[in-house]
Amino acid sequence: MFFANNIQLLRKRKKRSQEELAGALGLKRTTLSAYEQGIAEPNLETLIRFSKFFKISIDKLLMLNLSSLSEMYLSELEKGIDTDITGKKIRILATTVNDENQDNIEVVPLKAKAGYMTGYADPEYLRVLPCFHMPFLSKEKKYRTFQVSGDSMPPVSDGAWVTGEYVQNWNHIRSGEPYIIVSQDDGVAFKIIYNKVKENQTLLLTSTNPYYEPYEINIQDVIEVWKFVHYISPELPDLSTDTNNVGKVLSELKREVALLKNRIIEPK
Repeated sequence: MFFANNIQLLRKRKKRSQEELAGALGLKRTTLSAYEQGIAEPNLETLIRFSKFFKISIDKLLMLNLSSLSEMYLSELEKGIDTDITGKKIRILATTVNDENQDNIEVVPLKAKAGYMTGYADPEYLRVLPCFHMPFLSKEKKYRTFQVSGDSMPPVSDGAWVTGEYVQNWNHIRSGEPYIIVSQDDGVAFKIIYNKVKENQTLLLTSTNPYYEPYEINIQDVIEVWKFVHYISPELPDLSTDTNNVGKVLSELKREVALLKNRIIEPK
């Protein structure tokens, strides 16, 4: 359990002395000190006091190493915003509908990406985005189209339009498949994803272009996940590409991913 380290961390972030925090919780300073050193354990009533004071659930105080969280997520917890990082809770997505009350497919062009990072949850912002419908897509699912940039995901070219299906439960992200990931640090990224949520609360992002190295992001920094459905590009794939080279590139990419995955799960 992480209770001892967690309450010490939270106390110091609030700039409270042991004497001050003990007084606020109706405890003796020596009792609080014993909790922080891990030589004594609080009863349920005392745990509830800690939970209410810090605005953090008991299970997170006990079972989650708060020092391993990003500053953004920890700050949200301290404000009482308990964002789910397991992917088990269904997220509410802001969306727009047409005159027949059917979901639109909103389009996020490159010039709108910066605005999307602050307006993704605002229906008024979404209403100013262009939108369209595709009759061959399911009316029971939610889709959104993002314009991508760069050369990290061939055969999808720079400036292509990638449509994704909204993923409500992040545990359903399937490793080795392409997704659009919207995150605090990276903005909108189109990558091959390897799901590490259950192991260490991260996603491993890889490219089909071997010149781009794989990297990890913390799941608590993720805002939205969209499963790749199709893409529209003004350019044809390079038909002159040697199929043997493609095979070598994919093999090298798999090798690099395997090495990185091994480093991730190696005991510290």
